[in-house]
Amino acid sequence: MEQVPFFTEFGEDNFADNPEPRCPCLLLLDVSGSMQGRPLDQLNQGLITFKQELMADVLAAKRVEVSIISFGPVKKEVSFCQVSSFNPPLLKAQGATPLGEAILKGVELLKARKEEYRQNGIAFYRPWIFLITDGVPTDNWHIAVDIIRQGEQDKAFAFFAVGVEGADMKILQQLSVREPLKLQGLKFRELFQWLSNSMRSVSTSMVGD
Repeated sequence: MEQVPFFTEFGEDNFADNPEPRCPCLLLLDVSGSMQGRPLDQLNQGLITFKQELMADVLAAKRVEVSIISFGPVKKEVSFCQVSSFNPPLLKAQGATPLGEAILKGVELLKARKEEYRQNGIAFYRPWIFLITDGVPTDNWHIAVDIIRQGEQDKAFAFFAVGVEGADMKILQQLSVREPLKLQGLKFRELFQWLSNSMRSVSTSMVGD
């Protein structure tokens, strides 16, 4: 019998062809007006580096899945997909900094993806949510605090916050249970190299570690 492709809001999945455990990585990226110019150019280059680094590792390329939500306004740029299908978007600066809304949307997207794994018998690692912002939130970011802390407590995900120059680090400290990282200059390439190395390490570990 001819196999019918499985389509979801995440696109075409190849769970049957690739039953490897998945390692989801959700990027929440600030594209508000203050990112205009060199900061956003460097961020876009960093995303390209991220894909290149992951593609260089055969196992990571099979296991890591990437999704991107930009905010300013909140928009799903990339649905969860394997690295080979990941096309880094060309992000453009616009709008304000609805950080709280972006986090809520990201958590919901992650929940839905994990349910897809369960329905298809796919094991998965603890997902990573990686937030990068350069400004002060313009919405009610407090609504995300309890959600992040509960998610960390339940080991539903690991949340990491990165502040670019201009970010309110005190707010990021309240959001994250981990100490937020202050990005020196615009070293997005180095940041994404570190992230890809981390994801590669996770993808070679045992599920549940």
